[in-house]
Amino acid sequence: MNKFKTYIALVAFIALGIGATYAQPYPNRPIKLIVPYAPGGGTDITARLIAKLISTGLNQSVLVENKAGAGGTIGQDFVSKALPDGYTLLFSAAGPLTISPFTYPNLPYDPVKGFEPVILISSQPLVLVVNADSKIYSVADLLRAGVDAKGRINYGSFGNGSAAHLAGESFKMATKMDMTHIPFKGTNPALTALLGGEIDVLFDTVSTSTPLIKSGKLRALAVSSKNRSALLPDVPTLAQAGLSGVEAGTWYGLLAPAGTNQKIVQKLNQVVNNGLTNKEIIEVFSTEGSVILGGTPGQFKNFMTVELKKNEVIVKTAAITSN
Repeated sequence: MNKFKTYIALVAFIALGIGATYAQPYPNRPIKLIVPYAPGGGTDITARLIAKLISTGLNQSVLVENKAGAGGTIGQDFVSKALPDGYTLLFSAAGPLTISPFTYPNLPYDPVKGFEPVILISSQPLVLVVNADSKIYSVADLLRAGVDAKGRINYGSFGNGSAAHLAGESFKMATKMDMTHIPFKGTNPALTALLGGEIDVLFDTVSTSTPLIKSGKLRALAVSSKNRSALLPDVPTLAQAGLSGVEAGTWYGLLAPAGTNQKIVQKLNQVVNNGLTNKEIIEVFSTEGSVILGGTPGQFKNFMTVELKKNEVIVKTAAITSN
């Protein structure tokens, strides 16, 4: 009898311990933040900033882990299949979430059903640039050059299916201009090609092109956002340059695997929203030409829905593929 009582007490103690473990408030161990790109790029740099913000807000370590490859889809797939316990999160950009679903056949994850949107972090417009030696000084000049060149104008991008690629195709659709797309493996090779005269024009992120514009190596024709960029206040928007209906750019967001408890999602959302009001954070984003967004998980989900519909039309019309 005594042995039986001892056994029951032991089982109760173990059960109590297990219950206490599960009852511990989130988070009670380090969080992994997956970045689907290589270290050092814009997505990675911003992700590490957000990781510190989350770490401070939750008083828990947040470890950034890069899982690059296949245009960001490898890292996306990894998170979509992770346990929905709040300890594996995704920091991603526009491409893998709202462009890749239409450019990659048999994508191994669903951009909508595979994730719980947590918060839309920021957006950054693209700027239409030419080499400073170019005779093109405005969007109107570019359109005239397109007519004169009869299809011999080349525009670059930092990869097939990238935000820059879609911006170029949107421009072509809106203007009926004939331009040839030349994809590169990243922003730096595309900029090098523009500076070297290999391509005529490029849609690039304002953060990477601004130093070259201010040093006189590149000339900015217009920004692709609704409003002018704080980094380039003298550069008109495409609409101000006479081309309405074309808005393009890139953006960053935080997501969790589908099925993650909504209390965890809301907690992460609140922590990041609070952190985005920090003066130092605001200054960093402002310096790189990004616009801080924030908001609710629902707003992020609605934003993605609109982006998916818009990008699907562009990709199908222009027959864009990942190859």
